[in-house]
Amino acid sequence: MRVTILGAGSWGLAVALALHRAGRKVTVWAHRSETAQSLRDKRLSTKLPNAPIHPEITISDDLVGSVTGAEAIVFAAPAQQTGALAEKVAPLALARQRFILLSKGIEKGSNRRMSQVVEDTIPAASADNICALSGPSHAEEVASFQPTSVVAASKSEQVSIWTQELFSSDVFRVYRTSDVVGVELGGAVKNIIAIASGITRALGLGDNVQGALITRGLAEMSRLGAKIGADPLTFSGLSGLGDLVTTCFSRHSRNRHVGEQIGSGVKLSDVLSSMEMVAEGVDTCVGVRDLARDVGVETPITEEVYQTLFEGKEPREAVRHLMSRKLKEERWK
Repeated sequence: MRVTILGAGSWGLAVALALHRAGRKVTVWAHRSETAQSLRDKRLSTKLPNAPIHPEITISDDLVGSVTGAEAIVFAAPAQQTGALAEKVAPLALARQRFILLSKGIEKGSNRRMSQVVEDTIPAASADNICALSGPSHAEEVASFQPTSVVAASKSEQVSIWTQELFSSDVFRVYRTSDVVGVELGGAVKNIIAIASGITRALGLGDNVQGALITRGLAEMSRLGAKIGADPLTFSGLSGLGDLVTTCFSRHSRNRHVGEQIGSGVKLSDVLSSMEMVAEGVDTCVGVRDLARDVGVETPITEEVYQTLFEGKEPREAVRHLMSRKLKEERWK
């Protein structure tokens, strides 16, 4: 079975290694020809220095050749680049192909989830051949073949089962669900909560705050998800709570790193310019905030993170404001 991964970043390469271990014939497409050549020559990425790229994995910068003939097209580019990439794929893709989405985010400006971006952009893509894959799965650990469990979400049970079988191996376990909305939203919102987690860590706040952030972050994504058609129970699964806890606590988390730098007084522009990889939560914070306002759902943590990142609000003032909000029942809509 031939699989093409669009994106040669750490996540794309980690998934390529996982798919190869599962016995698949894998091609990784790199946007830049110099990146593709370096990966072919060195069989190693600076982003995953401890994970050699198996020689059977093809590295290419030829999009037409990479997409043509592939049974599965896996989108592994950052969320804000997925729309532009889908436009390039649109004239090449066929309805018989399956589209697997790895990016975790909400498109800034349109407030669309990644499945919506791909379905709106690629004529051959539809609910019958799109699947979102999400869960606690840092690239560094996937690439070193540490046990990882994720969930495949598709409106088509046939496609979700197919995706399970495509990815599963002795170290990579895939569950399935039909709740595409819940899986994609959980994967997006958890990055915002991880930024908040990093901010509070940098402020010297302790485990009580972390426990509260994770719990109320879960409530926030569940409340918003229920409003836009997700099953609230999805957020207690791998793509919700599982990914939320992992991203808030892991040393690998780019979003937590952003929060730690912001909480230490570094300007957002300086934080982002110093990072080689993308922290999805920054731009996704804009999309989630706008989406929540559009549908009339309160998302207080997202709101405070937004104001801290983009409006210059002092991190301690953001924490104070969260703690002094009007008192409510724990479960509220």
